[in-house]
Amino acid sequence: MMYFMIAFGGAFGALSRYGMTKWVNTYWHHHFPFATMLINVLGSVLMGVAFVLISERMPSLEPYRPLVMVGFLGAFTTFSTFSLEIVSLINMQAWLSAVSYLLLSCILGVAGLAIGMTLTRAF
Repeated sequence: MMYFMIAFGGAFGALSRYGMTKWVNTYWHHHFPFATMLINVLGSVLMGVAFVLISERMPSLEPYRPLVMVGFLGAFTTFSTFSLEIVSLINMQAWLSAVSYLLLSCILGVAGLAIGMTLTRAF
């Protein structure tokens, strides 16, 4: 059953990532990979929320951790795509974009996770 939950969550997460990427790219026409950065930051916030809810607030939801945290959020966030996009920017010699993307994604991702945890703990 756990493998089914991971697969189901992963399928939904991957479809969500694809849909959000298409939606963002409809409005953002630039070589800076804004969609992936936005998805990674949002995924980090959601991971913080899920962690606090499942681990601290509602331990009865522990059986759903594979569905939400491993499946959905694991497929929704796109670190491998993030890495590929940085290398692609470097190959295009878009150094400022590559460094900005790297730093913003990491800083905002960690901040997003902390914000998600803090907000969830506050309510």
